Amino acid sequence: MSFSIQDIAAALEAEVFGAADLLVDGAAEPATAGPGDLAIAMDPKYAEGLSVGQARAAILWEGADWQALGLEAAIVVPRARYAMSGLTKLMDPGPEIALGVHASAVIDPSAQISDGAAIGPLVVVGPRARIGKNARIAAHVTIAEDAQIGDDALLHSGVRLGARVGFGDRFICQPGAVIGADGFSFVTPEKSRVEDARASLGKETEAINASWTRIHSLGAVEIGDDVEIGANSTIDRGTIRSTSIGHRTKLDNLVHIGHNVQVGEDTLLCGQVGIAGSTRIGNRVVMGGQCGVSDNIFVGDDVVAGGATKIMTKVPAGRVVLGYPAMKMDQFLEASRNWRRLPRFMDDVRDLKKAVSKDDSDD
Repeated sequence: MSFSIQDIAAALEAEVFGAADLLVDGAAEPATAGPGDLAIAMDPKYAEGLSVGQARAAILWEGADWQALGLEAAIVVPRARYAMSGLTKLMDPGPEIALGVHASAVIDPSAQISDGAAIGPLVVVGPRARIGKNARIAAHVTIAEDAQIGDDALLHSGVRLGARVGFGDRFICQPGAVIGADGFSFVTPEKSRVEDARASLGKETEAINASWTRIHSLGAVEIGDDVEIGANSTIDRGTIRSTSIGHRTKLDNLVHIGHNVQVGEDTLLCGQVGIAGSTRIGNRVVMGGQCGVSDNIFVGDDVVAGGATKIMTKVPAGRVVLGYPAMKMDQFLEASRNWRRLPRFMDDVRDLKKAVSKDDSDD
């Protein structure tokens, strides 16, 4: 595919200079760009790379002198990273899936396939499932009974969707994700040692000779519009009510959402985040990689949790937290500085003890 500089600028709502009809085939870093590439040089630090590469056109920072840089055409953007979202959307064709249903796909007769859907090889669609308009489903996807998939969805290869799950429009699911597995919920006939430990805050208790009994998942998973789920992420069905993910929320790879969890809108959960059952996450929350959240708590709107934070109790709206256990970020940074001072502090304490002991012996 080829793109004119004018078309790219229009997609980015950006200003174009020079030969607007110049065609490019793709994008590249300035130093490695060829004559058919659009160089991505959105910061002055990339100017030197333009002289090394062979690009005839580039995306530049505001105020750049495109002619002095030896270019035939340029697109100038005010916010580089945001421009990248538009550029990559324009140039990414996505997986190649032929329209219609592949001959090797297994579609239950009661399933509904809407107009414009593309269903790839070895896909399995269960009873009463519904596939929305223009949905694209890559190879080896399985969709269980009564699942509902909205319009313009994209399911990459190897996705597994369980029974009764529901997805809004423009849903994107990366390879290997599993949505709608049973929740991890077990109980003993009598009060378990885990329950005693939680009630007593860790006091030693006697072991109870009882086996774990499954609590089945009667709920489902409900996912809003414009949600994206990363590769090998998992979302469990609810016990009674459905586990839910709000509109426009994005999950990275290897994220786990436990049963009954409620995640709000416009929330961002990075790689290896784990959220235990029955917890509620507010709107516009951001959690860095490897954050862990305990069960049955609430994380308020607009909370930001730094990487590897462990949230054990509720967090009020708007708070920025870090550490284990989670605390206000400025408090954690001060505490961490104090931890690094501990060896020197202990040396001082030992010296003081020796001095006091020597004074006592002198008396």
